[in-house]
Amino acid sequence: MTTSIHLAVLDDEADITVLLANYLAGHGFRVSQLHSGTALMELMARDAPLLVLLDLGLPGEDGFAIARQLREHWRCGLVIVTGRGDPVDKVVGLEVGADDYVTKPFDLRELLARIKAVLRRLVPAESGSGKASADAATLLRFAQWELDTAARRLLDPGRNEVSLTTGEFDLLNTLVTHPGRVLSRDFLLEHTRGRDGGPFDRTIDVQVGRLRKKLEADPNNPQIIKSVRGAGYILVPKVEAGG
Repeated sequence: MTTSIHLAVLDDEADITVLLANYLAGHGFRVSQLHSGTALMELMARDAPLLVLLDLGLPGEDGFAIARQLREHWRCGLVIVTGRGDPVDKVVGLEVGADDYVTKPFDLRELLARIKAVLRRLVPAESGSGKASADAATLLRFAQWELDTAARRLLDPGRNEVSLTTGEFDLLNTLVTHPGRVLSRDFLLEHTRGRDGGPFDRTIDVQVGRLRKKLEADPNNPQIIKSVRGAGYILVPKVEAGG
């Protein structure tokens, strides 16, 4: 389960991030080491990890505010790892959306077990036979729309087919297969066009505008594909797979 899963460790103490990065890398994770909330937000927009280990005691920053921002804009695991052992801090941490709260000093094996427990909830084990699962996964439903990834076809709530260009389909497919996650323009370009974008590349913005005209009741007040300023785009509705 752990192979290639991306984790981020945010702590102002470099020795802590190095310790955790080396230990977790030894268990098959890809780990990004960060030392500020700004660096974390930049990473989330560029290459969002599946789980973040967050220290609350960052100089000049509010760790709880960082946790709230993660929960508002990204669907990722969040484990607070901090020296604050006060029960009030733990309650607040869990209330702002942390999946777990670990106090320093900690046992590395226990922390690893807690990380794996959170990941099991984020990435449930696959079930059923291969073909049945593959067939079901080709139909993705969201907000009464249906995307058939095998036939590359989009059906509206009235079961009418909506024409999509190749670029529009690839973009929608990427958004629908990453629901609830803020995806940066660079991420979307890489997954739909196989390239990075320059600072003035508006390809994704134009295609999002086109998709909104086809999907949204009011393209000027989108409810399906929303913008996250400075970060990218997010598909808001829950996505269900089925045959």
